[in-house]
Amino acid sequence: MKTKLLLLCFLVASATILQAQEITVNTSMGASYANEVYYKISTDTETSFAANSWDIAFLRESNVNQAIRVNGNIGIEVFEASSTPSDWNAIDIANEGSWTKLYNSDTAWNNGAFMKGSDNTPPFGFGWGSYNPVTHHITGSIIFVLKYADGTYRKLIIEDYFGAYTFKYSTWTGSEWTADQTATVSNTSNPNNKYNYYSFTTNSEVVAEPAVSDWDFVFTRYFTEVAPNVQYPVTGVLHSSEVTVAQNEEPGGMPANPALTFSSDINTIGYDWKSFTGTSFAVNSDTAFYVKYADDTVYRIHFTAFSGSSSGDITFKQENVTSLLSVSEVGDNVSFGIYPNPSLDKKINLLYDVAKLSGATNQVLIYTTSGQKVFETTLSNNSGFYNKEIDLSSLDAGLYVLQFNAGDYSVTKKIVLR
Repeated sequence: MKTKLLLLCFLVASATILQAQEITVNTSMGASYANEVYYKISTDTETSFAANSWDIAFLRESNVNQAIRVNGNIGIEVFEASSTPSDWNAIDIANEGSWTKLYNSDTAWNNGAFMKGSDNTPPFGFGWGSYNPVTHHITGSIIFVLKYADGTYRKLIIEDYFGAYTFKYSTWTGSEWTADQTATVSNTSNPNNKYNYYSFTTNSEVVAEPAVSDWDFVFTRYFTEVAPNVQYPVTGVLHSSEVTVAQNEEPGGMPANPALTFSSDINTIGYDWKSFTGTSFAVNSDTAFYVKYADDTVYRIHFTAFSGSSSGDITFKQENVTSLLSVSEVGDNVSFGIYPNPSLDKKINLLYDVAKLSGATNQVLIYTTSGQKVFETTLSNNSGFYNKEIDLSSLDAGLYVLQFNAGDYSVTKKIVLR
């Protein structure tokens, strides 16, 4: 029964709705990739921040978890210059060749370049410092040097972490280090964000990302391993840890019931959906990416254009394919699905397959998120497969809860009307 409903759902939807619900998104990182662009699929919204507005970022999820990342977008390189804090005044850029270069992870947000220093022996080492089980502070032990694309050098040591990051830094003038400066970035800053950011240009905290709930992926530049032990800067997409992503090659468009493996690796979309031809970029539109939310809503995206650094323009298409990928088994003899969702014209189709409920009452109820019933209708009580359109144009745009009852069985689904 479920196989039948999945097949019929796909045939009906692909013939009448699939292309109509696809949204074309035009966005831009700007010339020379001047901006990082965050995008939220479900709301079709983007938020941009200047790529050079920050230097280092501090994880602020809790007082227990900590992580520190560097801004690889603007090409800052991180070196471990010494594992002895007392060497602070002796750091010499002439010794760069002996320093160890470190990189952010491009598969996990919580594994920044600073976490890869030599002070990483479990259970107390965190890469940049060691945990004190008596005071519960992490005390810094590694001196880092940041090297910028313009040749600027800046030395840095994260001195302490205890619900806030305290760090000391100094800039090389060409002949000597400037006077030391100390700053503290608290986890209490920007409580809706994953990271807090700091700029050495302004010597202050900055906001450089939206709230966690307001983005699914970001267009940015980052370092990735292109060959064993060879890191290279690329332009691409890193996704939020709030979603998972599956990649699928689809030269004939979206197939019925694609076999998808979802990954939490933040570079699953990555950079290789395009390639450089020598004069321009070619985009592989046959590569599709499926972005899954925690509530199992799934969006399909595929890229259609990329201009490169001349303008940073990017075009992709996105659509909600949840109803094409899954149908609820309400009970042993009932299956139920909805399409399209979201609905752009406030009309939805109900697909349900009732095998042995002749005489039972089948109905659909729609509620607001506050629990107010705003729609009710009775469906056929005969066994069989049904595809019924419901016009909800009298309702305001927004999020609703749809309840399908079939005899003693019941299932609820969230629907979005636009």
